[in-house]
This record gives sequence, structure tokens and C-alpha cells, in this order.
Amino acid sequence: MSIPIGITVNGSAHEFAEPLSVRDLLTRLDLPTRGVAVAVDGAVFPKSRWDESVGRGWSVEILTAVQGG
Repeated sequence: MSIPIGITVNGSAHEFAEPLSVRDLLTRLDLPTRGVAVAVDGAVFPKSRWDESVGRGWSVEILTAVQGG
């Protein structure tokens, strides 16, 4: 029996039954993988690490670039 992985994404709690990567997380939540920045526990999480597994209890922020003036 596996223990669910509980994380917070943009302030909302989520639980996943199986391990997933940051890239998988974006896909699962129907978020873009281009034009976004990811922060984990307040620190930038570089795209070069997006294939790493999400850790239990992480607080993830997904930020999108917005054009404006």
C-alpha cells in the first residue's frame, strides 16, 4: 500500500497516489509546460530539474508570464 503524495500547488492541496515528476504534475493539472516558471518552497526550480520526482509536502507555485504595460 503506497502513501499518497500530498503537495500544495498555487495554494490548493493535491494528493497523488503515485510518484510523478514536476513535468508530469504540470500535465496532470492541465498547466502549460512552456512560458512558466516553477518555484518549490519559495525557491526557483529550474526546468533542467523538471524530470525529478515531486516530494511529499512540497509547496509549489506555478507562475506564468503575462504581457502587459
